[in-house]
Amino acid sequence: MRPLHPAVRAALVCLALAAPLAVADEPTITPPEAIRVEGLPPLPRRIAARARRFTEFRTATFQDWHPTERRMLVTTRFADTAQVHRVNAPGAARTQLTFGTEPVAAATYDPRDGRFVVFTRDTGGNEFTQLERLDLATGAVELLTDGGRSQNGGVVWSRSGERFAYASTRRNGADRDVWVMDPGDRTTDRLVAELSGGGWSVEDWAPDDGALLLREYLSINRSHLHLLDLATGTRRRLTPDAGDVAHGRARFTADGMGVLTTSDRDGEFLRLVRIDRADGAQRTLVDDIPWDVEEFEPSPDGATVAFVVNEAGAGRLHLWDAASGRHRSVDGLPPGVIRLGTWRAAGGEFAVTVESARSPADAWSVDVVAGTVSRWTESETGGMVAALLPEAEAVRWPSFDGREISGFLYRPPARFAGPRPVVIVIHGGPEGQSRPVFLGRNNFLLDELGVALVYPNVRGSSGFGKTFLKLDNGRERMASVRDISALLDWIAGRPDLDAGRVMVMGGSYGGFMTLAVSVEEAARIRCSLDIVGISHFGTFLKNTESYRRDLRRVEYGDERDPEMAAFFERIAPLANAGRIKRPLFVVQGANDPRVPLSEADQIVAQVRGNGTPLWYLVAGDEGHGFRKKANADFQFWATVAFVERYLLGGD
Repeated sequence: MRPLHPAVRAALVCLALAAPLAVADEPTITPPEAIRVEGLPPLPRRIAARARRFTEFRTATFQDWHPTERRMLVTTRFADTAQVHRVNAPGAARTQLTFGTEPVAAATYDPRDGRFVVFTRDTGGNEFTQLERLDLATGAVELLTDGGRSQNGGVVWSRSGERFAYASTRRNGADRDVWVMDPGDRTTDRLVAELSGGGWSVEDWAPDDGALLLREYLSINRSHLHLLDLATGTRRRLTPDAGDVAHGRARFTADGMGVLTTSDRDGEFLRLVRIDRADGAQRTLVDDIPWDVEEFEPSPDGATVAFVVNEAGAGRLHLWDAASGRHRSVDGLPPGVIRLGTWRAAGGEFAVTVESARSPADAWSVDVVAGTVSRWTESETGGMVAALLPEAEAVRWPSFDGREISGFLYRPPARFAGPRPVVIVIHGGPEGQSRPVFLGRNNFLLDELGVALVYPNVRGSSGFGKTFLKLDNGRERMASVRDISALLDWIAGRPDLDAGRVMVMGGSYGGFMTLAVSVEEAARIRCSLDIVGISHFGTFLKNTESYRRDLRRVEYGDERDPEMAAFFERIAPLANAGRIKRPLFVVQGANDPRVPLSEADQIVAQVRGNGTPLWYLVAGDEGHGFRKKANADFQFWATVAFVERYLLGGD
């Protein structure tokens, strides 16, 4: 008799080790049509029934103000995907305007009279976003861009409102150029700046519409601002080449003589600064806040600047007064994470989106003149009672080199006695940041399964200064993995946490971290969940979309360098897959342009030979994470089954 192929033998071992989730004749969940599963047992319908109330929440994100009336656009989900809705007053009903099957990412009114809306969406999560125009009088939708394998977005309207500028990769798929269009006639679309690199964006129009302010993003630590003269096509860099200096969003001053931006020049954090348009001289406007100014928006008359500070993950809103040069914080908004919207054209009022552990994202406004705040939407929490949801607890632990690492701990209800199992959730980026936001479906793990959740901010996370941000670059990559090892030590020293039942999960770069921890700490974890994760930096950099490749090389290293290629091979979870001995669940979107399907396929193929349980779930109509409710729900139900079997189940 011929011996069994190793992969077949391993699969049979996995089946023999796994107890059935569903008993005979018990109703099971049918996966959505686009989802393919390998190695997953049938999921009992009782999991969906028990978890459903944790999946029925909604969010609302501010998009734009109507140009002449006090009403706004938001994106929110009524059915399966987020679409554009109109809200006519604070607390008013949401009226749906777009009805596609694909989610809408951004939307903006025609700034002259609000007769139409320009919005962006892609297909199947491929991130090749296209611009479309919705005529509000007829409901007709017209495609404005090429509809192909190009990214188009970042719409910025001219001051006259007759045209907008945006960035597009259509020329060659790698470089992001600047185009200008009158959306009433798509044939007016014209290239105004042919650029090199994938990190360009349009920030603002000059008050006379004669120039554009551009941002060139080279890495999280380095970026430049440029002025583009539209009459001559000439471009001038406004910021000096001073090494690792980052600039955030940028806006012209009301008189057009200067530029407002954020910069970490001469400091650790992004501060609000003014740059002179003529000679580039920089003056700091706010220098007494030891945190990043992550967003700002000047009022139409330039008298007031609203800005948001990221204080160790929490957002705090401030107003800067141009006349006095002083700033004050804004009260009345619930604590949480704040994303700044725009000012109304009439001035005096601006919008924000606020999210917290107890509230999904909602649209609010701040009236500077009246000193009041208004809540425009009140998103449902599904079957969850907001007051009973746990708040995030800031925690800290020492790492291998004595550096303090921080994160957020969410505790299950007190009715769960004894040390609690733990799920470590690692953010992506790697320049991302875990923040005290609404946990959504993950509240089920807390409230129903009694699992504690830890969201770490390992070295390389944003929000803690540029030195901390660079600590994992290049050959320091595995230092961030050692921060998770230190977290496991910290868990072991906590009497309220069960160090013998720890699961690690993460998405994107967090997926790499998950796989790396699965290799390095197989003896101290029970199982792991890798979502759209990187399994080998060398193959990732070769296969990620070309407009992203050089930007990622700055962070990770250049795979074309033989020494770096050898380093990538040494640390790759793919090359060390034989050391992954604990159950692994891999989730992937087939259309992911950032971390392509091949990254998941190759780690799955390697781990299958280990004789360890392996679940694999692929959505054919998703990309870098699941955005369609039916898919996200099924993914979560499968996650619950995985947690119940391998984290909470018997040894």
